[in-house]
Amino acid sequence: MRPVRHLVEAGGARLRPRLLLAVIDLLGGDTARYVPLAAAMELMHTGSLIVDDIQDRATRRRGRAPSHAVSGLAAAVNAGTAAYFTFDQALRAAVTEACLRVLRAGHAGQGLDLAGHRAEMDAAVAAGCGRQVQQMVRLTHRLKRGAPVRASLETGALLVGADPQVQTALGAFGEVLGVSYQVIDDVLDLDGVTSGGTATKRAGEDLFNGKVTMPLAHAVDLLRQAHMTRLWKGLRAGRASRRQVATAADALRACGAVEASRSEAYQKLRDERHRVEDLIGDNPKARALWELAHQAVISRSRSA
Repeated sequence: MRPVRHLVEAGGARLRPRLLLAVIDLLGGDTARYVPLAAAMELMHTGSLIVDDIQDRATRRRGRAPSHAVSGLAAAVNAGTAAYFTFDQALRAAVTEACLRVLRAGHAGQGLDLAGHRAEMDAAVAAGCGRQVQQMVRLTHRLKRGAPVRASLETGALLVGADPQVQTALGAFGEVLGVSYQVIDDVLDLDGVTSGGTATKRAGEDLFNGKVTMPLAHAVDLLRQAHMTRLWKGLRAGRASRRQVATAADALRACGAVEASRSEAYQKLRDERHRVEDLIGDNPKARALWELAHQAVISRSRSA
């Protein structure tokens, strides 16, 4: 499992295990009992990142070379997929099913991501309406990023025997948190991502790959159609020059697509938080959960 260790040792937000333990604590459970489960859920996520990097031909992950560049493709594929099944020794039946739902959703989302939404974007640009391509990007984000975070919160509630209504509300909040996190990731891609002064993702990585992100999908409704047509034509094949990518990123900022993406992420997260607060009230442990979500989406975006 050297490829998995390579990526785990590179750090990361550890958002999913932190959320799981925060919910268990919020609902009165003993977090110490569930540390192995939290670790297993992080390893599942790590496996998905290894496979994702291979399929995206990524050159950086968390400030270092991706696992497949260090250990080779065969070893990385084997270790990444094996990491999906680290949860079975830590779970009971109901939680196992929750984790299997995550894996099924993740594979479906990655399939949509690999397809690239180019046909949907072609149609959107031709029609001058971004609604359908925006919905497709949201669906992909929900499957790839929303489902794992939803499982973290739902699992915590399930383990302590929370009321089904609370489980559902926390799960919905987790799904929105995961989607909002990915929308902000789409925004941060335009300037690149750094950690401790080290670049962890080059600026415009998604645009270089011809990938349809949320700012690009919002731009369909915000740019003049002729401008959007030229911009998309230059990006679509995944062979854009640095100048083309920089020009496209400037256009996305100037037309308001970046701000539209941020606002969508912020508003949806706030709306779901209010729904959960109506059930669990306001207390220090609930505020700790909200702070984790705030750091993952709003603070992360504003620090960029």
